[in-house]
Amino acid sequence: MSVSHPAVKAVPAALLSLSALLALSIFLLTGCGGGGGGGSTTPATPTITSVTVACSPASILTTQTSTCTATVQGTGSYSSAVTWAASNGTITSSGVFTPTVAGTVIVTATSTEDSTKSGTASIVVGNQTTNGEWTWMGGSDTASASGIYGSLGVAAASNVPGARFSAVSWKDSSGNLWLFGGIGVDSTGAQGPLNDLWKFNPTNNQWTWMSGSSIIGASESGQSGVYGTQGVAAASNVPGARFNAVGWTDSSGNLWLFGGCDDDSTGHGVPFNDLWEFNSTTKEWTWVGGSSTPSAVGVWVGTPSTSNIPSSRYSAVSWADDNGNFWLFGGVDNYSAPVNDLWEYTPTTKEWTRVSGSSAGNTPGSYGTLGVASTSNVPGSRWNAVSWIDTSGNLWLFGGWGVDSADNFGDLNDLWEFSPSATTWTWVKGSSTAGASGEFGTLGVAAAANVPCARNSSVSWTDTNGNLWLFGGQGNGAVGTTGDLSDLWEFSTTTKEWTWASGSDTIGASGVYGTLGVASASNIPGGRYGSVSWTDDNGNLWLFGGASNSGAYVNDLWRYQP
Repeated sequence: MSVSHPAVKAVPAALLSLSALLALSIFLLTGCGGGGGGGSTTPATPTITSVTVACSPASILTTQTSTCTATVQGTGSYSSAVTWAASNGTITSSGVFTPTVAGTVIVTATSTEDSTKSGTASIVVGNQTTNGEWTWMGGSDTASASGIYGSLGVAAASNVPGARFSAVSWKDSSGNLWLFGGIGVDSTGAQGPLNDLWKFNPTNNQWTWMSGSSIIGASESGQSGVYGTQGVAAASNVPGARFNAVGWTDSSGNLWLFGGCDDDSTGHGVPFNDLWEFNSTTKEWTWVGGSSTPSAVGVWVGTPSTSNIPSSRYSAVSWADDNGNFWLFGGVDNYSAPVNDLWEYTPTTKEWTRVSGSSAGNTPGSYGTLGVASTSNVPGSRWNAVSWIDTSGNLWLFGGWGVDSADNFGDLNDLWEFSPSATTWTWVKGSSTAGASGEFGTLGVAAAANVPCARNSSVSWTDTNGNLWLFGGQGNGAVGTTGDLSDLWEFSTTTKEWTWASGSDTIGASGVYGTLGVASASNIPGGRYGSVSWTDDNGNLWLFGGASNSGAYVNDLWRYQP
């Protein structure tokens, strides 16, 4: 029996296509949370939380440019675009700043997403420096400024070491300038011995706190050292607080530290003879030699040996020669007497050699004939002298407080040259008796009769031509009255003549700071002693800190172009 079925009408193709699209749309809307159900997501409103600005270099001349970058942070899908503005000069949309006049310029980046959010950075713009001019580059023009440490290992334009004197300084193989310790002001305003290590980049004019403590601590002797295992570097190792230490930079750019002094529980100074190395790549200290306790006696077995070690001392002077060896002279030993022994240290073998001088304190100088080298010549015992090394590799020594040829104590102004190859001293200039006044002559004019006055606690530089520079200290000026000095001198190793280059011939001169970052013939650091110094890769002379003529500590940073 056949069964019949109702006829089925065909659906037009256009209608079928429209129905399929409608069903697909409903499916997609439902699957993505569309339609009338819950689960819909509203995009987050963009919010800008901060804008920070960094400009490099942070210190430029009017003929140079600085490139600024802005970092925008926020939530949601925000734009990182900014608009730029400068208080002086011009700045492009990409952040390249071009100055028009000297001075401090504030660069501002404002978020295009939220005009209430902006960040700023400062750029110090200086004039093209004329030879013979000082520039105040940083720090405070008032005394006793506290340190601004920022974050350990992070450079910042606001960072600055606290005011201090009798620190130690180095320059590494990358041209960065380094500073350690001294007596000064910590981050809280407390005063005492420090063990902080700082790096200064002369290109962007920024300090970085690298190691040590930002506070002096409860003890008046400051932070204690963490020696670890001798010969083994460690991140936790650090020299204790100290002042009047000496330093060297080796051929690999590592920084070396020896000796110095700290206060004991009774407030009396105690010297050290510990030797440290700081690796500028790994940022770790190594205790290399010497004693971890103060007032250690020296050892000399008669020949170069790893057993040898100079006695504990402070206020010595140091040199690093062209062969990578370190030299150490004089200072005050563990018996509180100035000494005149000369030592050589070879980093590759870790051996000390005593080259000349006496292990006994208070030894008079043996001057010989002016200008004539002799194996019997030797400077008298002294401390807080200054040193240089010339382009021929000879070591130079000037002044300090010590013993003259007549066995009298006082400030000295004798200039000596030591030949490492001949192992002989030559008395080159100045008096063989203590307390000599200066012969300033005419400002800027070299003369055979010119000579700085007797002094101690000065600073020194060697320029790119091998000339020796001397600044400040404590001495008696041109008139014989003792005080703090601000005179700058140049000595030509070729003509053997001194030139009074800058500053006052009287004691106690106040500083003339001028405008930050702007060189001027009238600028001059005030009278001071116990500063530190560097020569940068461009031949500029840098001066930091010291104790001012009122006895207060300073943290001003200066640059001088010879």
